[in-house]
Order: sequence, then structure tokens, then C-alpha cells
Amino acid sequence: MLKLYHSSKEKNSIVNLNITTVIKERLICTLMLKLMYILKKFDIIIERTKYSEDRTMKISVIGSGSWGTALSQAVVDNGHELLLYSRSEKSRDEINIHHTNSRYLKNAILPKEVVATSSLKEAVEFADVIVIAVPTKVMREVSKEINKYLDRPKYIIHVSKGLEMDTNKRMSEVISDEIDSDKLKGVGVLSGPSHAEELILRNPTVVAIASENDELNKIAQEIFHNKYFRIYVNKDIVGVEVGGALKNIIALGCGIIDGMAYGDNAKAALLTRGLIEITRLGKKLGADEMTFLGLGGIGDLVVTCTSKHSRNYNCGYLIGQGYTLDQAIEKLDMVAEGVRTTKVCYFLSKKFDVYMPITENIYKVLYEGLSIKDCVNNLMNKMAAEELNKFE
Repeated sequence: MLKLYHSSKEKNSIVNLNITTVIKERLICTLMLKLMYILKKFDIIIERTKYSEDRTMKISVIGSGSWGTALSQAVVDNGHELLLYSRSEKSRDEINIHHTNSRYLKNAILPKEVVATSSLKEAVEFADVIVIAVPTKVMREVSKEINKYLDRPKYIIHVSKGLEMDTNKRMSEVISDEIDSDKLKGVGVLSGPSHAEELILRNPTVVAIASENDELNKIAQEIFHNKYFRIYVNKDIVGVEVGGALKNIIALGCGIIDGMAYGDNAKAALLTRGLIEITRLGKKLGADEMTFLGLGGIGDLVVTCTSKHSRNYNCGYLIGQGYTLDQAIEKLDMVAEGVRTTKVCYFLSKKFDVYMPITENIYKVLYEGLSIKDCVNNLMNKMAAEELNKFE
């Protein structure tokens, strides 16, 4: 028989050694796990400060709709302080108590750092940078109110996609009209292919900040840019605003096509020729035509014309299904900016003599009672022409 131990003393010594080894191994594993946890937290901190240079800013988002709420989450994910202005006290309380905004983002749970207020004065005075996320029809009114409470010059970023009725102005122009020049450090627009319903899930999203102010562009990246929300810079604010507004008209048309079951061929053609129209008018208004090949142009156009999240596409779809414009708007219960923008764009095209047959026919469907079949016949029976003519 093989003798394993020479003595009981030797046996105890080996057993003690084995126990000590096991304890050491477990201790090392525990330390490794703790180190991994610390490194993970450190990695999160690095991610938050990578684009902010360790600078924590105070950001106020004006407007607690779906996009304002989703942007608020991105802001606090980056370690900045945030105040979200909600006109509705009910929404304010829901955000602060339950950390939800169920009217706009039904299944989302917000970080506790997203804090809401119903005092516009408090929101404006709190902020280093103000982000305006309201419908275009109230932009002038909201800007006037913000101006009352500005106690020092600040940067303003807006995320609204449309043109103002009557004046035909872009939103940065409306903001500049109403904010005293000595209170406005700079104005920009954050725009691109993005749905709040996906950003709130922290799904990868890429947009552009557009401003002629280099410092504002840099600050916008510091506020928003992180591992799921990438921010490019585009200095062509005219092009980005025009692209963001006019793509909603084409989205209405794409929704109508699907509502009528005209198929993918027709939708692809409308989207492509729609981009030509957007570029024509944009160029006439002073935009760089290259902008419309970027995030604020074709990027935003594709996502709005093809997604179930798009209000404008859904509005068009309902019209294609036989709903009147008023019925479609009522059923949506949200703002479809393209409805108003179609009217503004139609009159702009006449004012500047820009050839925009798609816009013209969608305008006639919405406002003059033109049937969809007649609209399609008008577009299909036009005289054949060269496809590309330098956007003239």
C-alpha cells in the first residue's frame, strides 16, 4: 500500500497548506471582481467625461415631449445637471415621482437625475445652455418668454423641424428675432435621422449639430455625444434646418403611398425625387447642396419616410387609408409638422420660382381637396425630362 504521509504532522501541514492556497485563490478572485467593478465604473466615468473635458454643465430642456425627454436622458447619462421644463404639472409630477413620461414614451423608465419643473423662469435661470424642444407653431411665443428670464448671455440649441407660418422663417431665425442680441451667445440646431422612441432605449443614433458658432458646436458635442449618441458638426445651419423641415412633406407623401398600397417602387421614386426638390429650394435659400447628402438631408429623409415612429408618415398613411386631414391629425394626437410645412413650402416655391411638383400636389391634396389618384396622375403624366439638372 502506498504511503501518502510520513507522519500526522506532515499530513496536517499539507492540509493547512491546501486550505491556505484555496483561501488565497478565493481572495484573489474577490479582489479581481472588485477591480473589474471599479474599472467598469471608471470606464463609465471616462465615457462621460471623454467629450466634456471634465466640465459639468447645467442644461435646461424646454419641452417635455418625446424628443425633449429622450434628449434629457442623454444629457444626464453624460453626467450633466438637467432641468426639464414641462408646461403640464401632471407630466412634471409623473416625471419627478414615477420617473416616466407615459403620454409620449410609454414604456420608458427615466433616470432619477431627470428632474422636471413647471416654472420656465426656474429653467431659464438654471441653465448654462438652453435646448428648445417645442413645436414650431409655438417657437416664437416660447422664445419671447425665455427672453424675459435670461439674466446673462447663453447658447440656445433647438431641435424643432419646420418653418414658421406667415413669415416662412427657419427656427433659428425666429429665436434670433425674439432673444435680445446681448442675451444670445449663439444659436444652433440639432437634427438628423432620429426617433425619440429609439434614443430613449439608448440605441445607436447619429445626428448633426449645425451652427456658424464653433464654440457652440463644440459645447453641443460635450453635452450630448456618448457611446450611443454620436454628434457630427455641420456649419450649414440653413441646409440642416431646411432639410429637417422639408423631409416631413415627403414623409406625408410616402405615408399616403403606403396607405394606398402603391408599393415600394412608387415610394422609392417619391423619396428620391423629393430629395431633389428639397435640394432645389435649399440651394435657393442659401444652403450648401452637399448638406442634403448628409445626416440633415438624406439621413433624416430616409428615417422619416420609412419608419412606424414617424408622425408625418403615419399622418400620410391615414390619409391614404381614406381619413380626412382633420381626422388623421385627431387620431395621431401629436404634432405632424409636415402639414404646416407643406403650406409654407408651397408658397416659398412660388415666391422663389422653384419647381417643386411633389410639394405642390401634396399641398393640393391637403388643402384643396385634390384626390390622391389625381395627384398621382399629375406627377406621372408630366413631360419626361432629364433626371439630374444641377438642382435648377
